[in-house]
Amino acid sequence: MKSSPKFIHLRNYTQYSLSKGAIKINELIELCLKNNIPAISITDFNNLFGCMEFSIQCLKNGIQPIIGSNIYLRDKNFTPGFVLLLCKNEKGFKNLSKLISISSIENSVNADVFLTFDNLKKFSEGLICFAGGQFGILSENFKNNNTRQSDNLIKIFQDIYKSNFFLEIQRLSKKEINFDNYLISRSIEKNIPLVATNENFFLDKKFFNSHDALLSISEQKYIDSEDRLKSNPEYYFKTESQMLKIFNDIPSACWNTELIAKKCSFYLDEKPTVLPKVYSSKLEEDNFLKKVSEEGLLNRVDKNNFSEDKISTYKNRLQYELEIITKMGYSGYFLIVSDFISWAKKNNIPVGPGRGSGAGSLVAWSLFITDLDPIKFGLLFERFLNPERVSLPDFDIDFCMEKRDEVISYVRKKYGQLNVAQIITFGSFQARAAIRDVGRVMQLPLNLVDDICKMIPYNPAQPVSLSDTLSDDKIKKLIKNDEKIKKLFKISIDLEGLYRHVSTHAAGIVISDNSLLNLLPLYKDPKSDIPVTQFSMKYVEKIGLIKFDFLGLKTLTVIDKACEYLKGIGIKINVNELPLDNSKTFDLLKK
Repeated sequence: MKSSPKFIHLRNYTQYSLSKGAIKINELIELCLKNNIPAISITDFNNLFGCMEFSIQCLKNGIQPIIGSNIYLRDKNFTPGFVLLLCKNEKGFKNLSKLISISSIENSVNADVFLTFDNLKKFSEGLICFAGGQFGILSENFKNNNTRQSDNLIKIFQDIYKSNFFLEIQRLSKKEINFDNYLISRSIEKNIPLVATNENFFLDKKFFNSHDALLSISEQKYIDSEDRLKSNPEYYFKTESQMLKIFNDIPSACWNTELIAKKCSFYLDEKPTVLPKVYSSKLEEDNFLKKVSEEGLLNRVDKNNFSEDKISTYKNRLQYELEIITKMGYSGYFLIVSDFISWAKKNNIPVGPGRGSGAGSLVAWSLFITDLDPIKFGLLFERFLNPERVSLPDFDIDFCMEKRDEVISYVRKKYGQLNVAQIITFGSFQARAAIRDVGRVMQLPLNLVDDICKMIPYNPAQPVSLSDTLSDDKIKKLIKNDEKIKKLFKISIDLEGLYRHVSTHAAGIVISDNSLLNLLPLYKDPKSDIPVTQFSMKYVEKIGLIKFDFLGLKTLTVIDKACEYLKGIGIKINVNELPLDNSKTFDLLKK
């Protein structure tokens, strides 16, 4: 950082504040570079979804990332509100991750998440705390004209965070004068530094109407509705000079942001992949993989009555693959996959014969992970693992759709309930969906919105952005002749691409060697008992986890039910023992 003081924005709500924040991380980084801003924060509501992506992008561009979250706090003695926590160090990030996970997994009520003071006390180390801001718990209690309660809150926060608690001051409207005076007086009385912040929901002041529409969509209410959360023209990313002008009577509140930025020395960076330990040492894992692969290959070749020359070819290929696997450190991966597939087959759960690049592995065939002979079919191992191309192994494993969860339950029981999690995914505003949502909150006629949507090309393989459609003559004419349609397109283009909801990856599961709570924050999907990582697949791998695909395949379920039917009429067939050749299956049925 430069020697001259800098104002650092410590409240920024990115698109990961789903349907609330509208700051895209790449655009935030570009703005920082353009304005020579040395540090910047991410402080999304009740989550850490974007902190890994944010941290990596900051580091690539020489900007200091400050990781935080604005979390809802409940206590029976106070009006509820938000508390902002920023990570000073690695311990702080681990504690914040645990707090976020607790709020989502343990404290969730009807999809509403919250923390308690007991939670804050238990995981306070390494964190900086603000309780002000427009939605802060201190602000909410002061609005109720209860100064005594506000004083009690300040005391509680001081007791928990000591010198890491700051009084946060904002100036978004003239209504805050009384609260301003209260904060300034308490800052002097209690010797607590003041920190100036702004509620940054979007980067450009021109985005205000679009953000207001976004909040309407989030609450499923019309823009004209009075009983909804509304945006504020001041919710934009102000320059340093603008912030100094707003706080010209207390410039120290602006300069204190730099002191806080200097306190925050933690960042997330890419980590090497760590697999659950099958054995205590890598050498033991390598030796065991070699042993069971060679035994499995002998089993396979005995059944196929191969000649000596052919057996030699298979053995050479096996040794070649084993050398690459052990060199790249993936022995444990093969053993883990082999274990849960073996368990599934023993428990009469249909498993697919193998597909994708993993079918090119002779080791996989020898371990009965796949049932495809890669040499017979001329399949290349290098498509799966290649020492010249750094990539994680990825078996696509098909299980019976109805019994897939039984395999996942086995894995959770074996490796630990909090060592296994699903992977989060994010749904965004697509072109047509944006038009429909914005049209609805603007109360435009439904048939008009439908007609406009039909003019927008729909091709999932090659999505067309709304900006691209502006060159269409029909759309041009509509926009020119109708101000409402012009506004519809302006807002929809602004919202397109922003994240709006979360779901879980259809097949991806991560397995860690210890509790995932020590590595990253977890999320609770209301539809599932399995925790979900708060990082998407790309960033789960960057944090050092490896994905295992547990695919539910309806075809296997149908085949399994057919076998059950045949069993009922006296024909016993195991779905996992059916030959791959259809003609042989028919021969088996004839017998």
